[in-house]
Amino acid sequence: MTARANSLTERVSAPPGTGGDRWSMPATDVRAFLEALGRLGHRIDSLLDFSGVRQSDLNDPDARVSCEALGKMVSLAQRERFTPNIALELARLTPVGAYPLLDYLVATSETVGAGVEQLARYLQLIGNPTGVEAQPRGDHVRIEIAGNDSPFNVEYSASLMVLHFRAETDGRFAATSLHVKHNPDDVDGFARVLGCDVRVGAQWNGLVVPLESWQLPLRRRDSMLRRLLETQADQILARLPQRSGVAEEVQRALTRNLGAGGTDISAFARTLAMSGRTLQRRLAAEGVSYQQLLSDARKEAAARYLSDPTLSICEVAYLIGYSEPAPFHRAFRRWYGMTPEIYREHKRRRT
Repeated sequence: MTARANSLTERVSAPPGTGGDRWSMPATDVRAFLEALGRLGHRIDSLLDFSGVRQSDLNDPDARVSCEALGKMVSLAQRERFTPNIALELARLTPVGAYPLLDYLVATSETVGAGVEQLARYLQLIGNPTGVEAQPRGDHVRIEIAGNDSPFNVEYSASLMVLHFRAETDGRFAATSLHVKHNPDDVDGFARVLGCDVRVGAQWNGLVVPLESWQLPLRRRDSMLRRLLETQADQILARLPQRSGVAEEVQRALTRNLGAGGTDISAFARTLAMSGRTLQRRLAAEGVSYQQLLSDARKEAAARYLSDPTLSICEVAYLIGYSEPAPFHRAFRRWYGMTPEIYREHKRRRT
């Protein structure tokens, strides 16, 4: 049982191989987990002591807590009293509004689909390196949870989406199926609470949602409030900690060289007087990969270029290193949860 608890909660919100202490989330958002754990009967003061987080941190709007510390809290809770499907139970006890800014960015959207796009765009606000990507496929939409395959993260993220969208559509939202690569503690329990089939041992993590659920209106939709929240959220994202060390050097170089096609790792390694393999090892030690830095640089540049109405979508794709529009569109949907065209239209409406 202890081994299962450790396996489930290890690096709660960090992707494998990146180092849990490299990621953090606002301390005020950690309260959502702690309050849910308290409702399950755990002593919050003991969890804080074990993780090294102070109670005063939870009230500091500028403080951040490492995801490693959060993982320790959940691990201790599971060791003291094992709860099957702990991520599902925590999601069930987490109300809309527990993550105030992110939750209301989603809840004030027009539809479930627009809410998922907001989630994909602003998930970084709570320090979760997960990516959410929506892929329309005929009569359904596949919502993939990518970038962080930890069982806890997948189960918690998927459960929150189903439960919160159900609440925000007055019970009308329903998923068709939940797909997970791992084996949950109690598959039947997931199916019963989420009201959908559960497919274990899948090739991907996420939800399948019928088109009728995707198009459902949200009961708190409010375009004016949403635009105000987006302005605040964009300012916060701009202030998030930047990379340091070798990663910072590579990121700056990538930003300068995207349009010139100079994105080969060997070329960057030579400018730093090291081999490509050494550079990869150095970046891994800093909790990041070269491909992630390249993706981040392209993501930032794409948003910047799309603000220029004189550039076509094809030109933007070329400027950030894509020779064809199709792979750029796929990447952009992964970054922002929407197409470049919709993103540009959103930006136009806000200016």
